[in-house]
Amino acid sequence: MGTAIIWLIDTAIFFVNVVVIAWALLSWLIAFNVVNPRNAIVYQVGRFLEAVADPLLRPIRKIVPLLGGIDVSPVILLLALQFLGIVVHNTLAPLLIGALG
Repeated sequence: MGTAIIWLIDTAIFFVNVVVIAWALLSWLIAFNVVNPRNAIVYQVGRFLEAVADPLLRPIRKIVPLLGGIDVSPVILLLALQFLGIVVHNTLAPLLIGALG
């Protein structure tokens, strides 16, 4: 049971990492006019990625200002998620596996 909980946490962290990276890439592609944001598929994908990533990035944006006009909040979020993954594996995993098996 403990390994299943750890797997679920790892999967959630991985999913959020993928969404944040995809959102950042799509925003750059739109900014450099590589893809057209008026395309229906691009618009729908962008809305989904923004709906998932923006609530996580908004608190970071309130604290960290733009650096030279560049939003570094996705990088900070990715680093925080990696830190969370390390904490889960080094601290929480042994406790859960020991307690729940």
